[in-house]
Amino acid sequence: MIDCNLQDIREKILTTAIKCGRDPATIQLVAVSKKFPAADIQEAIRAGQLLFGENYIQEAAQKKTEIGDTASFHFIGHLQSNKAKLAAQIFQMIETVDRVKLATALNKELKLLGKSLDILVQVNIGQEPQKSGVLPQDAENLLKQLIPLSNLRIRGLMTIPPHHDNHEHARPHFQALRMLAEELKRKAYFFDNKHVELSMGMSSDYTIAIEEGATLIRIGTALFGHRPVK
Repeated sequence: MIDCNLQDIREKILTTAIKCGRDPATIQLVAVSKKFPAADIQEAIRAGQLLFGENYIQEAAQKKTEIGDTASFHFIGHLQSNKAKLAAQIFQMIETVDRVKLATALNKELKLLGKSLDILVQVNIGQEPQKSGVLPQDAENLLKQLIPLSNLRIRGLMTIPPHHDNHEHARPHFQALRMLAEELKRKAYFFDNKHVELSMGMSSDYTIAIEEGATLIRIGTALFGHRPVK
């Protein structure tokens, strides 16, 4: 099932990208594997998927132990500062940095490890009080404070738009994140201002996100099916 789902998603990425004049190679699929067993990840790996997203530190650490270095992992959940040490060890990117305290903790652990880490700044683009992420109007100030943290490479922005049954309602939020990224890129806030990552779009709306400039799309249900209920 996973290999068929993956093929279908790849075809949709390809056709959507071509339709809106984008190079499909600029779009990465992050397979959201939270709550799914390592066996499902290994099945996806056999089908050619090598990038996965996890929301929980301990779960991700266990899976990485089982899988080894075959795959890369992004952290896409809310990260507590006291979990920075483990996060710095096991992830290739943290997509949800939204405060100086967390970034400082990560930078400290990375210095001890002698390594650098790619990060995205999570933006609460819909300004929802229940969601994590820096408010759009505060994003520039946060980036100013993160730039001196030399072991962090600020690659771009990430967002989760407000939920709506009509997925087209996500479009203006994706557009807003893209425009914010373009404004910040002009001011050279990113590690590579010629290639800024935009992580946006999930199983229900990833084609819309691609049309609006997503470079990372986070897909779980459409790939793995519905998550197991404990």
